[in-house]
Amino acid sequence: MEVILNKDVDRIGKAGAVVKVKDGFARNFLIPNKLAIPLTPENLKRLEQEKIKKNLQQEKIQDEAEEQKERLEGISLTLQALTQEEDKLYGSIGVIDLAAALKEEGFEINKNSIMLDEPIKALGIYEVPVRLHPEVLAKIKVWIVKK
Repeated sequence: MEVILNKDVDRIGKAGAVVKVKDGFARNFLIPNKLAIPLTPENLKRLEQEKIKKNLQQEKIQDEAEEQKERLEGISLTLQALTQEEDKLYGSIGVIDLAAALKEEGFEINKNSIMLDEPIKALGIYEVPVRLHPEVLAKIKVWIVKK
């Protein structure tokens, strides 16, 4: 029997996939637990419409991320920090500090999206990558200056 999966099922397939399974497995487990629906022309048509709708939503999200990337790359953050001799910072500038500075500029960026390998520990100019979408990566310019 061929069914369309509503949810991901281990060792069977991902949501939206058309798979062939044994009749008893489909009738006794997948369909009653709402993990799958039988493959019919109506269900197949509905699946195609849902895929189109999902693709449009993904494109919209990616377009918004592209717009945000353009705005982000147009700014530069200036953070003031206390320093020791030789221009080393007393503490360090981390992703939380960068997220707070971006919030002050009007950008709601999750700290997990900021891809800082290690905290900044010296004065200078840094380019920090920010992952806005799986396919969109922005680079912000960060200036660390003496307080």
